[in-house]
Amino acid sequence: MELTDWLLTSDERGNSATRLDSRRPDRAAWSHGNLVRPLVHGATYFPALLSAIRAQRAGDLLLFTDWRGDPDERLGGPGTEIGTVLCEAAARGVIVKGLVWRSHLDRFQFSEAENRHLGEEVEAAGGECLLDMRVRPGGSHHQKLVVLRHPGRPELDTAFVGGIDLCHNRHDDAAHNGDPQSLPIAAAYGPHPPWHDIQLAIRGPAVGDIEAGFRERWDDPAPLTRSPLVRLRELAHREDTRADPLPPQAPDPSPCGSHIVQALRTYPNRLLRGYDFAPDGERSIARGYRKALRRARTLIYLEDQYLWSPHVVECFAEALTAHPGLRLIAVIPSVPEQDGRLTRPMNLIGRVTALDGLRRAGGGRVAVYGLENHAGTPVYVHAKVCVIDDVWASVGSDNINLRSWTHDSELTCAVLDETPDPREPRDPGGLGDGARGFARELRLELSREHLDQEAPRTQHAPDPLCDPLNAFDAFAASATALDAWHDEGRRGPRPPGRLRTYRPPSLSRTAKTLGTPLHRLLVDPDGRPFSLRRRNDY
Repeated sequence: MELTDWLLTSDERGNSATRLDSRRPDRAAWSHGNLVRPLVHGATYFPALLSAIRAQRAGDLLLFTDWRGDPDERLGGPGTEIGTVLCEAAARGVIVKGLVWRSHLDRFQFSEAENRHLGEEVEAAGGECLLDMRVRPGGSHHQKLVVLRHPGRPELDTAFVGGIDLCHNRHDDAAHNGDPQSLPIAAAYGPHPPWHDIQLAIRGPAVGDIEAGFRERWDDPAPLTRSPLVRLRELAHREDTRADPLPPQAPDPSPCGSHIVQALRTYPNRLLRGYDFAPDGERSIARGYRKALRRARTLIYLEDQYLWSPHVVECFAEALTAHPGLRLIAVIPSVPEQDGRLTRPMNLIGRVTALDGLRRAGGGRVAVYGLENHAGTPVYVHAKVCVIDDVWASVGSDNINLRSWTHDSELTCAVLDETPDPREPRDPGGLGDGARGFARELRLELSREHLDQEAPRTQHAPDPLCDPLNAFDAFAASATALDAWHDEGRRGPRPPGRLRTYRPPSLSRTAKTLGTPLHRLLVDPDGRPFSLRRRNDY
């Protein structure tokens, strides 16, 4: 396997100002020797995070970024509220530093007050948590990461990266009964919305990459906001607006596994003055996807919160057109998070258009599903996962849309396993790359949950789902059976599985006329320079 067939080189990242690659003597754009573990659902991630933080002691380093942080969200039982856990760490002498998106106002259903309260709690305990609004107008900091470093104990160093925020709704498990600490979303999801999500636990040299990315944002000399009104609020609340120096970055942890990890990011092209570490922005997530998709031959497996924007899905459509044997499975929310008379069409218009483009390119080779729990309540799919031919896998904060690929700040990790998977088919793509253990097992773990299937008793036992064609057919058969059971009035035993065929709703001409400009302006804005927009490049 040639790594440069799948991964971006330093030049291909398109951001010569970042030190993410240049900090290495060989300027490699990825690291070898990592151990990456997928943590599916908040109920898996939160206890792992809690245990790792509680193992830290004086002089250790805890860095985190978040889109939304609810200080009272519990990582476990009583006394494990995220605010309490971070404050206890700071009181033990752990160096706690956080960057949380300042957020738009709560009256627009955002999280301004919650994020401010989390920062206040951490600061009162001796840590430092800044409210960061260094984004394009209408944009957000969407990265979700935690880095734990341990001077003198580097074998404990860990980075958590993915789509799970430290907030309400996220603490759900595979049963999908929802988080007891819930926030309302669309009515179809009920009072405790079932929530499907994923985070990665990373050990090895890639921890240094994630930390370096945090430090670039922390050390950015630009003010936390350009808004005069927000600056007045900073003064009124006596907020900390200046980042204190971080201790020097420790050497990267030693290799401990077989996983190659490439950190990919999005930073927008900021108006007037850009980021010091990304003057023209960075779109390596988009570039990483586009490069990997050119290698796709048999199966693209997606789980995504949005999957909209015809501009973004164009590269998926091109792959489907170029390779008649290529199939695509996508698992998305059945219902948008917002269901107002105006917000619902705004959210749907981009998806309907994008799915039309995919189906024109792939026809019956494109299969799109929603999820429900065993009670029949839709599951909100918040995961951001892509697996291509059981070789390349990515998990992060980014969604398949223009906002994530060009406009907000995002972080994802592409993972290639140097260990081939011995199960058949050994080379599903037929290009000599060979199926890889991490990517294949990630796809299988997610698929088994959706199909209500148990894993084989031994790790390398034959599994029909290893074959992409079998997997594609198994998803279709499961969804067809469950759809029919619902259509027939739920008579008889419920078929196994949680998959429902996604049927795009019809939108009236008025809804499309009103929703399209609002979608482009508010829901899915474009953060690229105009020269790239003109040719739909990244």
